[in-house]
Amino acid sequence: MIKKILSYIIPISVHKQDSQVSTSLEVLLHNGRYILDTPNTNYSYGSLQRILRFGLKKIGFARVREMERILVMGLAGGSVVRTLIDEIGYQGAMTAVELDSEVVDIANKYFIISDIDGLDIVIDDAQNFVKTAKQTYDLIVVDIFQDNHMPDFLFSKAFINQTISLLNNNGIILFNTMKVRKEDAIRNLRFVEYCKKYATVKVLPNVEGSNELLLIFKKDTIS
Repeated sequence: MIKKILSYIIPISVHKQDSQVSTSLEVLLHNGRYILDTPNTNYSYGSLQRILRFGLKKIGFARVREMERILVMGLAGGSVVRTLIDEIGYQGAMTAVELDSEVVDIANKYFIISDIDGLDIVIDDAQNFVKTAKQTYDLIVVDIFQDNHMPDFLFSKAFINQTISLLNNNGIILFNTMKVRKEDAIRNLRFVEYCKKYATVKVLPNVEGSNELLLIFKKDTIS
């Protein structure tokens, strides 16, 4: 109880460990609730949760609530899963893909995501998952970071083509990107222009500062 009270004054570290994928992982008690951070960014339940909630709100909570199947690539502590279920009232099936098994252990221990009905957690590389997946989805959330770095494969033609192919008709991709450097802005611009060949794209810039959300709406066909 004392720690919880003190956390409203200063964040209190309750767990820290090294990670081969994310450098290090730290659970903090902040304002009476747990958050998950890496050395340079929030991974879950802080600004990241607000960023993805904003994107889901732009799609429309009512629309999301009616969806039957959602894919989350980049689970971390599961804050977007909690937003979908606890705030939006989503009751459909959900698959979450996470490369870092250590972060899944933390998510289960501190954020109790293993108790969520209808959530299937897959430990896998997202590149491999989209190549082999057979199921299609109404919404795909792409939120993949290694600390504050976004792997290059996320912006490859192969990855986005395969990801779009996993969308049902009228399906949507919510893609969280970070745009800090000039090179990031150029990367995003080129990526959006490519996606527009196969999808309708809406850009939501400057979300919580340096994040840029991309809403990618599937067209009828992709070649």
